[in-house]
This record gives sequence, C-alpha cells and structure tokens, in this order.
Amino acid sequence: MTDDTKQANRPFREAVDGVVQARRRFLKGAAAVGGAAAVVGASDRLGFPYIGTAKAAGTTWKIQTSWPGGIGLDTFKAWCNGIADKTGGELAFQPFGAKDVVGDFQLFDAVKNGVLDAMNPFTLYWAGRMPAAVFLSSYPLGPRNPHEWDVFYYGLGGLEAARGLFSKFGMHYVGPIHHGPNIIHSKVPIRSIEDFRGRKMRLPGGMVAEVFQAAGAKTTLLPGSEIFPALDKGTIDVADYVGPAINYSLGFHQVTKYISMGPPGFMSLYQPVDLMDLTVGQKAWNALSPQMKQFVEMEVHVYSDMHHAAIQKADQEAWTKFEEAGSVVTRLGESDVEKFTQLAVPRWFAWANKDKDAARIFKMQLDYMMSGSLGYVTPGMIKGHTLKL
Repeated sequence: MTDDTKQANRPFREAVDGVVQARRRFLKGAAAVGGAAAVVGASDRLGFPYIGTAKAAGTTWKIQTSWPGGIGLDTFKAWCNGIADKTGGELAFQPFGAKDVVGDFQLFDAVKNGVLDAMNPFTLYWAGRMPAAVFLSSYPLGPRNPHEWDVFYYGLGGLEAARGLFSKFGMHYVGPIHHGPNIIHSKVPIRSIEDFRGRKMRLPGGMVAEVFQAAGAKTTLLPGSEIFPALDKGTIDVADYVGPAINYSLGFHQVTKYISMGPPGFMSLYQPVDLMDLTVGQKAWNALSPQMKQFVEMEVHVYSDMHHAAIQKADQEAWTKFEEAGSVVTRLGESDVEKFTQLAVPRWFAWANKDKDAARIFKMQLDYMMSGSLGYVTPGMIKGHTLKL
C-alpha cells in the first residue's frame, strides 16, 4: 500500500478504530453491572446489537468486489479486515478484488450458487437480469446527489424494494454503498453532445448505454479491469468509468488525453452518483443470528459513508496528478444538459415499463423528483409518457 493510499484511508481506519473501542468499552461496562444478560438488554435499548465474544463459533464470508485496484479496493479490504475484530471473531469477511475468484459479470451467479458468500458490485451490472436494477443506481438526469439516494433507500421504501428483487434470485440485498460520480476519458476532446457521434465508447450498459447510443455513440460493455487494454489497443476511444482517483491508479492518463464532464457543479450527467452494494447469498444470510444481521446492516450503512468520503478525498489529490500528466478537462454546456434530458426521459419510461418491479421503483423516484423537494422533473417534461403499474 502506498503512502498516498495509507493517508487516504486514515479517516476510515480511525472511524473503524473508534467504533471498535467504543463497543469494547460498552461491553466491559455492561458486563460489570450485570453480565451477559445485561449486555443484551442494554444493547437493544441503545439501538445496536450485542455481538458475541471471541469464543463464539466463527463464520467467514468470501466477498468479491468489483474494484480492480486503487483507493476503492484498498478501502474495501481495510473494511473487510476489520470485521472479525468488531464481532469478536463471530463473523469475518475475506475480501477478494475484481476477477480474483470469478469475472466481474459472473458475480451474480457466483453468489447465487454459493461460490461466493457475498458480493460488492456495481448494482447497475444486473440490468439485463432485472430491469429494475437500472433504478437502483443513478441514471441519466435522475436523482443527482448522494443524500437523495439515501432518502430513496432509507425513507421512501427503496431498500425493501431492492431486497424483494434480489430475494427472487436467492440473495439478500443488505444495502447501497456510495462512491461518487463517473467521468469520461477520451482520446479526442468531447465538448458537446455532438462529439460522441461515431465514437467507440465503453459504458456500463442498461439505460446509460442507450442514451449515448441515441446521441450517436457506438457503445460496448466492459468491466473496469478491461478498460485500459481496450483504450491502449484502440478497441475503444472513449470510456466512462468511476472517479479520478481510481481512474488515475488504473493508468487512464497513459492512454487518453481528455476528461469530459458536465457543466460546473455537475460532474456527471449520466451517473452523478454511482452506487455499489453488498449482497449476500440467502443461505449465508439466514445462518446469521438476528443480532448479527442487524450488525451487518449497520456496518454497510457506515461503510457507505466512509467509502464515499475516502474516495472523494483521494479524488481531490488525483486532479493534480492528471494535470501534471497533461490531461485536459473539457465540459459540456447547459444546452447539452437539455439535449441529454430529451434523450433520457423516453428511456426512463421504456425501462420502467419493462416489468412491474421497474415501474413501481421508478414511480417512487419520479414522485420524489417532481416534488417540491427537488423539482428536477415537471409535468411538461413527461407529457405523453405513462407507467404500466
């Protein structure tokens, strides 16, 4: 691990250490005033579960992430390696990076069939298996900030809807994990929506790919680990992936010259808040105690915040590195936002109407976007479009 990576991970490690020490102090104090029974009762009242002692029978989950390297993978491994300490050995996470056990697009089946106990993927990857997955991560001109997705998941019923979807495949969706906006790297400057026409472009598939296809791009679906060689060989000349820190660590500055983003304050038009998740095989999930299930749910929520913050910090440092490498940042204009919106809205409804689950989940988000809280969508923008609920 490099010094830069260690520094970027410091807030996460300090937060983890704080949680561990606080839990230890609580357990010791509770034991002194009434033993194990007092611990269980007090922990319930305080809103977090009693986690067993080191003498508890240990369970280890094999978990593979979609991160191929950089701060994303380092932060994921640091989190996984701290779980056993927090649970007194009752539960441990064994982390694997992208392609360590199976290919990125094989994660779904690997968890479903028990090859892995859990996965930490980009949720959008499963749009081909369940159309509603396009609405479990940000999509072109949809909800645009991390807190809006937290409202959707934890306030408007999104978490329960996601769990219902994955349960049909024998899996338990624990919760969403933020990381940040996606940016575009290219061999040629992209200064307007018209510049995508005819370009060979890597995208994550689903609705995002369709919007760029409508703009004239020739899109292809590749996992993150295959983007660099595709750019290097000229198989593609434009690629979307995540944020600057990880993209720099993957060497994109070596095979492209330009970075394209939205207008100032709008880092990405098409995936302003990319989301990952933790999803567990139903058998592995059912084997946990109720208290341990609650612990894992809480950990994922906290990890999402720390993961997002660690990556955003590293992103700030990466911009300087791209500048030093000679990368040139170009930005789309407000007129491009309007053009992308015109392309996106019909595809919102087309994807939502692929099945009842997709329609139901999109309706939650549409109502939120049309509310006084956001106002992203007006009745005129969706005139003529209907949902098949």
